[in-house]
Amino acid sequence: MTYAIETDNLGKRYGKHWALQNCTLHIPLGSVTGLVGLNGAGKTTLMQMLAGLLEPTVGTLRVLDTVPSLEATGWLRRIGFVAQDHALYKHFSVREMLLLGRKLNPGWDNTLAQEALERLHIPTARRVGKLSGGQQTLLALVLALAKRPELLLLDEPFGNMDPLAQQEFMKMLMEAVVNHHVTVLLSSHRTQDLEQICDYLVILASANVQVAGEVESLLNTHKRLIGPEADFASLAKTHKVIQASHAGRQSQAVVKLNGSVNNPDWEFEDISLADLILVYLSLQVAEQAIPELQEVHK
Repeated sequence: MTYAIETDNLGKRYGKHWALQNCTLHIPLGSVTGLVGLNGAGKTTLMQMLAGLLEPTVGTLRVLDTVPSLEATGWLRRIGFVAQDHALYKHFSVREMLLLGRKLNPGWDNTLAQEALERLHIPTARRVGKLSGGQQTLLALVLALAKRPELLLLDEPFGNMDPLAQQEFMKMLMEAVVNHHVTVLLSSHRTQDLEQICDYLVILASANVQVAGEVESLLNTHKRLIGPEADFASLAKTHKVIQASHAGRQSQAVVKLNGSVNNPDWEFEDISLADLILVYLSLQVAEQAIPELQEVHK
């Protein structure tokens, strides 16, 4: 098994609305993959299908070489899923949540759970509903990690965390990746966090996969070019222009290179992962604005 997640033309439709479509992915085992997209892009829908909570309308998917299903109990033991709402019993104490986790999961590592809660200063006697939002997120992560999963699915985990909680979350996550070879798929709007930990990136836009690839390769092939506007058309014929602006006689563009740029008048600049993500997401914003502009000018 080379890939942790494989999808082919995967799609989910509600009536006439496609929440996700044409989704083809091959996410490597052992990777930490960032899943990025604007609200409504299909991130949560994809996560829920990977966790076996939703059945696809079209296409196929395999997770850890298995078709996801809530009935596939052996497979469920191999994944951890932290949803946006955390799915915690708010009237339980933290200790009772650990007991429930131990009873439901044959591979439960209670030592890991107890040590993690001590490290995070989360008292086991406290009711879950009395914990802060950030503490509840950390508790959900501890419960998922204590299953000793092979794959960890995290849907927008950073939403209500303070900076210290985020730091501890990231440490625990990377320790699981390094020490226990956990594959991680993490959706987030926080591009600076993804830049620190991700080695693979998927960008969803308008329910479709727009970008998927290794971070190092994406950064090597995407560059910011600055050069004469008179040569821009020639540049665009060879390389894929993602975003461009023109001022006076000078052009500036973020491009996906197709080979080398032979014109010495063009200057190259590297771009960060955060910049790359923002450039692609801005394309969707521009596309969504076009119908609105057309409506205004009718």
